[in-house]
Amino acid sequence: MIGAGPAGLMAAIKAAEEGASVVVFESMPKPARKLGISGKGRGNITNTAGYSDFLAHFNNHGRFLKTAFKAFFNQDLLDFFAEEGLKTTVERGGRVFTASGKAPEIVSKLVAAARKRNVTIMTDTAISDLVIEQKQCKGVKTRTGRTFDADAVIIATGGKSYPLTGSTGDGYKFAQNIGHKVVPPLPSLVALKPERPFPISLNGLQLRNIEARLIIDGRKVQSEFGELAFLDNNLAGPVIITLSRTAVPEIVKKKQVIVSLDLKPALDHEKLDKRLLRDLNKLKNRPCSELIAGLLPTSMIDFCLESCEIDAKLNCSQLEARLRKRLRNWLKELNFEISEPGPWSQAIVTAGGIDTREINPVTMQSKLVSNLFFAGEIIDIDADTGGFNLQAAFSTGWLAGFNAARDQQK
Repeated sequence: MIGAGPAGLMAAIKAAEEGASVVVFESMPKPARKLGISGKGRGNITNTAGYSDFLAHFNNHGRFLKTAFKAFFNQDLLDFFAEEGLKTTVERGGRVFTASGKAPEIVSKLVAAARKRNVTIMTDTAISDLVIEQKQCKGVKTRTGRTFDADAVIIATGGKSYPLTGSTGDGYKFAQNIGHKVVPPLPSLVALKPERPFPISLNGLQLRNIEARLIIDGRKVQSEFGELAFLDNNLAGPVIITLSRTAVPEIVKKKQVIVSLDLKPALDHEKLDKRLLRDLNKLKNRPCSELIAGLLPTSMIDFCLESCEIDAKLNCSQLEARLRKRLRNWLKELNFEISEPGPWSQAIVTAGGIDTREINPVTMQSKLVSNLFFAGEIIDIDADTGGFNLQAAFSTGWLAGFNAARDQQK
């Protein structure tokens, strides 16, 4: 087993339950570091959505997961953790978190479950390559030059997101060395960087109850309602994270990608205009900055005035109809042209990976090399945020472990 993340540990646990002798190789000092920070540190392990709805949250290769989900799905995962003593709670959108709100608890339960089943976990042990003989995987080589023989090997090294946790993309290299096609990895569920930096005054600002529309080459393709944040010259927060799954591949294709914010989604243009007129009449000889202060957070006032080319010293009674229209349009369509995705260090998951057409979805075994299996984020499957990606890791790990153990017993 290469990789002690959620997929690797679950694969090890299942293989051991099936009677296999299991060794897990982990390059980092501790297992599952990325899992320990999942769900903003609270551990969003799965989602209660039904089978069809669950699959709909994945990319076009979601159908690849049908067998894995039928073999080991969300309730199976919850039952497993319950038996291991982990308490969970269901929150908005069917998201399942640890009851304690501490993701590291998931890691400790998984590691304890593995060791209880006599799984050996070798940390600080990086693998350099696979041992392949006559299109069969016979073991692994460590970077120190040591070789370990094996009847079956599972690659569960994760993707490239959060590289400091050990997800450095080594598994792609192992797969490519034996002829597997790797769909170019892209950061997914990630912040988006505008082409023009926004003012420093916006950094750290969080907006609630806004609508964010994704426009590709002039066509609106998706919209999300909720929270947005301005962080480190990036647009971030839940609505942006969701839109990024669609946006990033289009950015890579050099298409024009615009995120358009509706800061007043509860008001259409007509109602917003009436409100502006009402507020202007009420404020009369007060400066326009006070009008803006009633509409936006303080840190956005100067940005709004400058963007709309409204003199800050102008009184409300002096705001002409054309300037009022400009302000209204800005509030309803604040556009940011996106130049690139946020860094890998901030991506929640990886889009891309081992081509699903070269993996048997019923067993998770390579179609090119026998006795070699894949599990988790290394495979070209990715989903929306909300516990879907971790469930895929656990399910593919379970299925790979089950079938790898069968291979070992032959």
